[in-house]
Amino acid sequence: MSNTIPSDSVGIVTPQCIHFDEELSLRSGNVLSGFDLMIETYGELNTDKSNAILICHALSGDHHAAGYHDEEDAKPGWWDSCIGPGKPIDTNLFFVVSLNNLGGCAGSTGPASINPETGKYYGPDFPVVTVRDWVRSQVMLMDHLGISQWAAVVGGSLGGMQVLRWAISFPERLRHAVCIAAAPKLSAQNIAFNEVARHSIVNDPNFHEGRYLEAGTYPKQGLMLARMVGHITYLSDSAMREKFGRTITDLDSTGANFGRDLRTGKLSFGFNVDFQVESYLHYQGERFSENFDANTYLLMTKALDYFDPSVDYEGDFSAAFKKANCKFLLISFTTDWRFPPERSREIVNDLLKAGKEVTYLEIEADQGHDAFLLPIPRYINALSAYLKRVHAEGSADAS
Repeated sequence: MSNTIPSDSVGIVTPQCIHFDEELSLRSGNVLSGFDLMIETYGELNTDKSNAILICHALSGDHHAAGYHDEEDAKPGWWDSCIGPGKPIDTNLFFVVSLNNLGGCAGSTGPASINPETGKYYGPDFPVVTVRDWVRSQVMLMDHLGISQWAAVVGGSLGGMQVLRWAISFPERLRHAVCIAAAPKLSAQNIAFNEVARHSIVNDPNFHEGRYLEAGTYPKQGLMLARMVGHITYLSDSAMREKFGRTITDLDSTGANFGRDLRTGKLSFGFNVDFQVESYLHYQGERFSENFDANTYLLMTKALDYFDPSVDYEGDFSAAFKKANCKFLLISFTTDWRFPPERSREIVNDLLKAGKEVTYLEIEADQGHDAFLLPIPRYINALSAYLKRVHAEGSADAS
């Protein structure tokens, strides 16, 4: 890093790999005989272990939610705007646990891990995992850490779906559920976007039926396209218009120089990357393809598609929450068209129908689905105020 670590950062953090020898039976009927989970923790666990918060990540997230791995890191963890001393998820008050989900590619057991039974990469042989499976593995992690109840489980997008599953499946083990920019299940449009992404990956000539690591390659073009499509859905039209407009990039540049507006000059009249938004998408796709495993992407998008707790309750989503004991906070963003506010209001209405205590906030924001990752003042202030009450409530119960 060229600058000093900010005072409101958790600072330098060291990931931990936790191994589980116990079997984990999956929703698919497959069984994992053992697995690893990569985690990071921030803050201190209090004496009665009542101040722990679990962070559930979204599709391309991982355990590195806050702080830096070393002083040379250019960027902090993916949710550093919300986690740290004095931030909404205040590490002066809470012990925060963030993990890379099972099937991930950042240290937890997944398709890019070695299968102990074959000595080769799992690749396509790694079983499909669901949100329910992730939550069950998170319970095992919780038990390993000696935590009997989370003060809160917090997540956005796919992470918010995990929050809902926690409240349904393990009602006694969390006091608050904070579900941000999520939905009770995917719309047909969202499933369609995921299928386009998967199709681009599996039809890449370097996919090798999922055994690309054994072939010493990876489906770069397919992953790039998948990320480019996904990234478009994470941003709103207004955010893209403000960020890029119709600005033309320097046609002679390598793509690293975004934002130069050449209002005069020679046009390419071809299929080059001319516009700034094109350069941005290519850059994001290239970077993502170098750092994310293709089989993991396939698994994560399937977990999104399959999530629907109402299937166990004859299609009645409210019935799924009858046994929930926690309080709920739901937050949505006005320009999020991937998981629009009406989807959060569906959850709110079903929670109210089930007789649960719910707080709901709809944030005016131009940033689209990605808004939940950004330090938008009203969002930050509301989340901070709610979690301060969570802490005060826990302190009162302890006394």
